[in-house]
Amino acid sequence: MLTSIAITVAVISVLILVHELGHFLAAKRAGLWVEEFGIGIPPRLFGKKIGETIYSVNLFPFGGFVRLHGENAELDITKPKRAFLNQSKKTRVSIVVAGVFMNFLLAIVAFAVVYSFSGIPQETENVRVVEIAENSPAMSSGFLTGDIVRKVGDADATSNDEFIQALVEKENEEVTFFVQREGEEGLLEIKSTPRSDPPEGEGALGVVISTVETYYPPIWERLIKGVYYGFKEAIFWTTVVVTGFAQIIIGLFRGEVPQEVAGPVGIVALTAHAASFGILALINFVGILSVNLMILNILPFPALDGGRLVFIVIESFIGKKVLPKVENIVHAVGMAILLLILLAITYKDIKQLIEAGGISGFVDTVLKQ
Repeated sequence: MLTSIAITVAVISVLILVHELGHFLAAKRAGLWVEEFGIGIPPRLFGKKIGETIYSVNLFPFGGFVRLHGENAELDITKPKRAFLNQSKKTRVSIVVAGVFMNFLLAIVAFAVVYSFSGIPQETENVRVVEIAENSPAMSSGFLTGDIVRKVGDADATSNDEFIQALVEKENEEVTFFVQREGEEGLLEIKSTPRSDPPEGEGALGVVISTVETYYPPIWERLIKGVYYGFKEAIFWTTVVVTGFAQIIIGLFRGEVPQEVAGPVGIVALTAHAASFGILALINFVGILSVNLMILNILPFPALDGGRLVFIVIESFIGKKVLPKVENIVHAVGMAILLLILLAITYKDIKQLIEAGGISGFVDTVLKQ
């Protein structure tokens, strides 16, 4: 359990530090005074001033922070031209969204690393059986995982669509499948009868098929294609997470309590679960978490980056800045609400953990939600 917590703390710290690094680099580029870049949460253990910025290591090893001059209060501004509050709207927006951008970039890098080492997906004309359902026609007929279906009766099967369409036309009829099996010469003939009314989650034959195979090009090509597929994967997960958040928000307006949200306990369990499959699975999970953090931070809620963007938008409409004291109060209230939500989710996670009888059962419960 302690190892799982340590891995989770390391993962979350990387996500937050990368996010804060985005704010830091954007602020430096804009010429702002970055007073401190800290690793961990204060109180400070030690720090070193390089140039005008203090680089510190803090007591609680969880994430990090960037302290910009004039970020929250006008009273403490000693260098007005280099204070965050006095920058143009364009500059402030670029600094705020830089953290979100860095999380997206981290997700691309994480997914690219996974693809570079585990291989590049390639579309083929091989309709391969990758999974067989229990008590299905495929199982009783003698299909094996890894079989490549070349023909369904007289119909060629060179794509998933062709295979599925051929099954639809042969429902409740015995049909001969011509199958290529590793280690066997020629094509095997397997007779089976596709069902017209299969159980929920199963197809007519009871198989999961795929025409995508993994290949390993030269390392230089694999790195380039890894970045390409890493970008596509990041876009895919962004779509998934945005859809998920939208469903949660709609559910909240309907008075529904979200069940699929994991808190600290859930993240520890899921991180441990990912780590149990090896370093690549953990890196892939880091990419997914980074996308989640990106979307969460851009939500227009006080205390989040999206909440800060809302105040800049309000400023554009009213023609003047919202009083810093008012903005600080709103963000403080937003932070309090977020902490209460976090406590509620943690309570739910602990309850599920106890009911599931341990981490493995809890992970199964979370993954099914």
